[in-house]
Amino acid sequence: MDDINVTVTGGTLPETEINAYISHGKEKYRGKTIKAMDIKVDGDYVDIDYTFEPVSFERIRRITGYLVGTTDRFNNAKRAEEHDRVKHSLDGVMEQI
Repeated sequence: MDDINVTVTGGTLPETEINAYISHGKEKYRGKTIKAMDIKVDGDYVDIDYTFEPVSFERIRRITGYLVGTTDRFNNAKRAEEHDRVKHSLDGVMEQI
C-alpha cells in the first residue's frame, strides 16, 4: 500500500493487518505523510512507530516592524533601515532579532 517502508519485527503479520495499521495512521495523523512504519509484535500486542516526511516551512521574522520571510521585496529605504539597525548580542554571540 503506497510507498511506505514497513518493517515488522518480533513476528509476522498478514498484509491486511499491515494495511489496516497504515490506514489507521493516515486517519490519525491527517495532514502528515507517512514515510515509514516500524511494527514490533509482542504476542497479542503490537507497538507501532510512524516516521513522517519532513514538513517544509518558511521562516518568518520581525524586521523593522514588518513580519517577513525575506527582505527581497524591501525598497531601498527599507533595506537601508534594516542595514543600519542595531544588532543585539546574547552572551557575546551576535544574533539577529
